[in-house]
Amino acid sequence: MFKPGITAKLFFAILTSSVLVAMAMGMASRLTFNRGFLGYLNDQGIERMEALLPALASTWQAQGGWHCFRESPRQWFRLMRPGGLSRSSNQTSTDGGCGNDDGDRDRQAPAVASPPAPRTPGPPPPQSDLTGVSLRLALLDEQRQFIAGNPQVGADALLRPIQVDGRTVGWVALVPFENVSTLAAQRFAQQQLWASWVIGALAIVLAALVAVLLARVFLAPLKRIARGTHALAAGHYDERVEAGSGDELGQLAEDFNRLAHALKQNEKMRRAFMADVSHELRTPLSVLRGELEALEDGVRALTPESIRSLQAETAILGKLVNDLYELSLADVGALSYRMSDSDVIEVLRDAVHPYRERLAQQDITLELHLPDPPVMVLADEGRLGQLLGNLLENSLRYTDAGGRLRLEARIDGKELLLQFDDSAPGVAEDALPKLFDRFYRVETSRNRATGGAGLGLAISAKIAEAHGGSLSAAASPLGGLRLSLRLPLAVPGI
Repeated sequence: MFKPGITAKLFFAILTSSVLVAMAMGMASRLTFNRGFLGYLNDQGIERMEALLPALASTWQAQGGWHCFRESPRQWFRLMRPGGLSRSSNQTSTDGGCGNDDGDRDRQAPAVASPPAPRTPGPPPPQSDLTGVSLRLALLDEQRQFIAGNPQVGADALLRPIQVDGRTVGWVALVPFENVSTLAAQRFAQQQLWASWVIGALAIVLAALVAVLLARVFLAPLKRIARGTHALAAGHYDERVEAGSGDELGQLAEDFNRLAHALKQNEKMRRAFMADVSHELRTPLSVLRGELEALEDGVRALTPESIRSLQAETAILGKLVNDLYELSLADVGALSYRMSDSDVIEVLRDAVHPYRERLAQQDITLELHLPDPPVMVLADEGRLGQLLGNLLENSLRYTDAGGRLRLEARIDGKELLLQFDDSAPGVAEDALPKLFDRFYRVETSRNRATGGAGLGLAISAKIAEAHGGSLSAAASPLGGLRLSLRLPLAVPGI
């Protein structure tokens, strides 16, 4: 079964709309033309009526009535012929506007030939009456009784009074046009109808061409995006589409390119994550397997030292698994928190206490700049202690022996600002935004003696976000790294 594509659907939609509009315009034009043309014909009849009034008034005044039209109705039609009005005006002074008809002129011969009268300039040649107005005019007497002309004068007839010295002596009636009846008018109406059909057909053809062009122009970017989407779904994350324009379609193409880039980065991160997890798990497992095989083969004796070595590797493995689990919970927002008003300064002092001896062993000087009064924040003390411990652990691992670690806490508006500044070595500017990515470590050698799994700062950032705060990294004035933790105060202004 044939299923039209979006190009065909758009084409037929535009074409159908154009055809309907053309038909509606044609019907409206036909209707308005008929009404307008009939109105024009009626206006022509009214103008003819107005032109007859002076001649008919003069005729009535000269004859003292409508005797000539009553006795010879042909005189009325003679008057209605083209040029009849001008001849009637010339005859008004001689025979009252009702001259002899053609038969009377044939029977009367002049007794004495008279010299021809000199020619005088007359009115321009009359135009032929093709509208049929003359056949629709009628003459009525003072009581609106029919005298001559069209006998089908009804109640809808248009009337104009014939007045002599302020007295109405008769009426000129016009039977209104209700449809096109004369041959010339019908021919004109048919020509207009044919022209309307031709214009409508040309409009439909033009609409079809425009529909084809619009379908191609508008759908070409969509087709490119559709092809790119199919390629993206197949795993080709390098696929890109050309924007081509600055409209919504161009914006859609740019969004597609950004999506493809994000998917490529996510795929890269996923592969790196799997490689990192497998590496971090393989190392302690390999050590454990080697230690156990040595004990089994009798190469190494089961001593308290060997047991402590096995426990250390097990602790490393357990911490890694626990960090992965907590990070997965933090990603889905399922990490549990028990919030309460807590003195963050006291939590910081408790977190620093177990690190004093380890810092002293590395000959790292610890400087604390903490306010004396308590600073209350809404926090989970356990999670907050975990966050601070991760920051201290990071400084301890990556600060050279004989260096410095300075901790400073101060109120900054409605927030508490904690800054951890350590000495050299520093971190490259381009590596600062990546410090909170999981498994990222500036040291690429993966030396397990100095570097952990690279999850501590990632978990710390998640804990800071859960407390409504933030964790950022920058270069330290001491030559190393500055980690800034911001937490909203429980009671602003304290």
